[in-house]
Amino acid sequence: MKSDHLFDVIIIGGSYAGLSAAMSLGRSLRRVLIIDSGLPCNRQTPHSHNFLTQDGKTPEEIAEISKEQVAKYPTIRFYDGKAIDGRKTEVGFEISVADGEKFGAKKLIFASGIKDIMPDIKGFSECWGISVIHCPYCHGYEFRKEKTGIIANGDKAVHIASLVSNLTEDVSILTSGKALFTTEQLAKLERNKIPVIETEITEIVHENGHLSSVISKDGTTTDFTTVYAAIPFVQHSDIPEKLGCALTESGHLQTDVMQKTNIPGVFACGDSASMMRSVSNAVTTGNIAGAMVNMELVNEKFG
Repeated sequence: MKSDHLFDVIIIGGSYAGLSAAMSLGRSLRRVLIIDSGLPCNRQTPHSHNFLTQDGKTPEEIAEISKEQVAKYPTIRFYDGKAIDGRKTEVGFEISVADGEKFGAKKLIFASGIKDIMPDIKGFSECWGISVIHCPYCHGYEFRKEKTGIIANGDKAVHIASLVSNLTEDVSILTSGKALFTTEQLAKLERNKIPVIETEITEIVHENGHLSSVISKDGTTTDFTTVYAAIPFVQHSDIPEKLGCALTESGHLQTDVMQKTNIPGVFACGDSASMMRSVSNAVTTGNIAGAMVNMELVNEKFG
């Protein structure tokens, strides 16, 4: 492999977590390659919130500033493209990208995020991240005191309802099928005056991603300003699993407090490795991952 294709660290994913990890490593003079395909999961979200110094800025703004700052470190290189395969080598790891090139590194950091699986509901994907939202901490304040729906069932629905009820008194749970609640949960929802609507949802009526109502299979139309939704996801990259990285029950990459996976030399951060799906958490875990990778490299050389 050509020397200019060899690095101390390859980071797969160049959004907030990946850039944060890269900054830690660039400041430690590590040769780093960031591979990014340019499809962040929050690309439709109009504004980012709950992140000190960046509250209210667009995700694109934050990413551009971050990339500009990271690019000032001369040992960091960017590669626009998709990483499609990875394997263990005698000296570390080899990553293949879509155009056929291969790159080598002693360590890997996966900041590749997750890919949401949209339900078969007309208008859902167009509203995702705008008025169909996932997190009360990220977006709830902007929809405070508004008529709010929750598309979820069981434990997840009750959890979201408990958080949202602090922001608005007008909350309904839309299970879009048979409700799966315990007797205790139903009693809790009733005490908090949260109705459960089981009719299957067929459409979200909206204008440019801003919803106005939800249409059920029986033709019923219910007005809402916003809807929270708990939807399934998959890892954006399948390379960690190919390398043997374990997943948690929720489907995230399993890491310890230092962002290490179960595979030596492989770290993960951001949405791919945490249920806390926020820009601030991505930056935090990326910072930790970068510092811990540098520490491993230091110990291997110094020790």
